[in-house]
Amino acid sequence: MHGSAKGLVFAIYYPILAAVGVPANLAVIVILSRGRCGLSRCITYYLVSMAVTDLLLMITAVILNRIAGIYFPVSLLSITPVCSLHIALNYAVIDSSVWLMVAFTVDRFVAICCQKLKIKYCTVKMAACLIGTVSILSFLKNIFLYFIYDPLYIINNIPWFCSMNSVYYTSPAWIAYDWIHRILTPCLPFVLIFLLNALTVRHILVASRARRRLRVQNNGETQSDPEMEKRRKSIVLLFAISGSFILLYLLPLVNFLYIRIANLNYFSGSNFKQSNFILDQTGFVFQFLSSCVNPFIYAGTQSKFRDELKYGVKYPLSLIVKLFK
Repeated sequence: MHGSAKGLVFAIYYPILAAVGVPANLAVIVILSRGRCGLSRCITYYLVSMAVTDLLLMITAVILNRIAGIYFPVSLLSITPVCSLHIALNYAVIDSSVWLMVAFTVDRFVAICCQKLKIKYCTVKMAACLIGTVSILSFLKNIFLYFIYDPLYIINNIPWFCSMNSVYYTSPAWIAYDWIHRILTPCLPFVLIFLLNALTVRHILVASRARRRLRVQNNGETQSDPEMEKRRKSIVLLFAISGSFILLYLLPLVNFLYIRIANLNYFSGSNFKQSNFILDQTGFVFQFLSSCVNPFIYAGTQSKFRDELKYGVKYPLSLIVKLFK
């Protein structure tokens, strides 16, 4: 009874997530690509690339994996080589999404705190280079995951489904790979984002006090500071994106540490524990949710983005009204 109830929750949750996440990320890609939101081209490159990876994650992990697995448990996607490739691709897209978040955080840190380096680093060419590098390395890093799965069944010489080989939990090489895999995503990104955001806040507070004193000395009264207002909007956007990332990826990180410290194995029927499975699946729920949060952050923090979104909604409606007149 409890198992069927949990399955029903996932069967409802993932289609809703896909129905929201896919059009939301498509809207972000279209709106930001138009370049009318008042953001620099460098920031736009990072945000568009993040939206593309989030859209890919919605398609590969949520639609082709979770939804297809629930509603079409036996399909071509269930054949072991396809299944293994699909899992490796999912992790590659997750890695790419996480490290693009780090790249964006580094870019904002340099732009705000390192004025001399800003001229060389915060450029469209550098952004495109970093985005390409992150994407390529993410896929190369996760190719190895293709080789850790065995077929669960072999029917008419066709291997079906993916069962993680027990050697993954016993081999020193695979254990080391798993630790490196988790350290690179999301442990190291957590540390980098916390550190860079802390340094950015410190720099802004110091610079804000200095500029306020200087403006008071020159004008005799406090006035609005356009530069600090621009930085404030930039930092609100950065903190909203990075804050949601940290909150939604925290449970998967705790889950990994719990598995390794307690020496558990989710893929072994004899050691299976329902509470462990729930923790594991809940981690994925939050992880996938992070891929459709950013569009709502942009809408909540960027007035020009909201204007473009309203225009995008009104324009087709106005065309329909004209057709019926």
